[in-house]
Amino acid sequence: MPKIIVENQELFYALHRGGDEAQVSLVLIHGAAGSHLDWPKEVRQLPHTAVVALDLPGHGRSVGPGRDSIEGYTAVVNAFITQLGLEKVVLLGHSMGGAIAQKLGRDQPDWLAGLILLGTAATMPVSPAILTQIETDYPAVIEFLVKYQWARDVPDALRELSRQRLAQNDTAVVYADFAACNQFDARPYLAEIKVPTLIIGGTKDKMTPFPESEYLAATIPHAELVAIPDAGHFLALEQPEAVATAVGGFISRL
Repeated sequence: MPKIIVENQELFYALHRGGDEAQVSLVLIHGAAGSHLDWPKEVRQLPHTAVVALDLPGHGRSVGPGRDSIEGYTAVVNAFITQLGLEKVVLLGHSMGGAIAQKLGRDQPDWLAGLILLGTAATMPVSPAILTQIETDYPAVIEFLVKYQWARDVPDALRELSRQRLAQNDTAVVYADFAACNQFDARPYLAEIKVPTLIIGGTKDKMTPFPESEYLAATIPHAELVAIPDAGHFLALEQPEAVATAVGGFISRL
């Protein structure tokens, strides 16, 4: 699997080339305490699309440290895409990754062709108690996330897999991720985002409730909104076919 040096750190990414006819690159940006493994194969292997799934600094197979602000992660993603030489890129960001995508939507780098915001919001406040508990009782935080990040009826195997992956994280990186989300506020500049934008939300999402997706769609000019019925926060893993269909349709219309 490919690796690249960005800001003096070795970053891992998974690549699906999409065939010779691929004209658009889809860059997947995971959420807080996540990795490229948070994306199902239905999204990572879209036809006719080059798909790049990045592990942010300190996550998955990428070397740490992480970053403690959305701006810090935004700089990494911009440098990563620029160094790869990608020219027509759609960013697909989940949760914290969606915050990074919103910030890049405002910055409008030359390579940006569109945004897909998945299970995210214009603000993502985090309880001070959760931030403290990450440092003092991380196993309890894991159980909280396993309970609330998924729709009620998802298979137990998915919950257990997420529990195992969360336990592999450096707690300092998790704390910084949640602190970065807590400081994030895109409301002042959402109306400045000019690229085509698709918002996808799960109707049973307890972390970023569906009205947050509706707000994004109402505020970003000409944005499209897709609701995934009965899906929780990890809607791509819960309902991969529905998410892949929405993503593929959006890309085909660009």
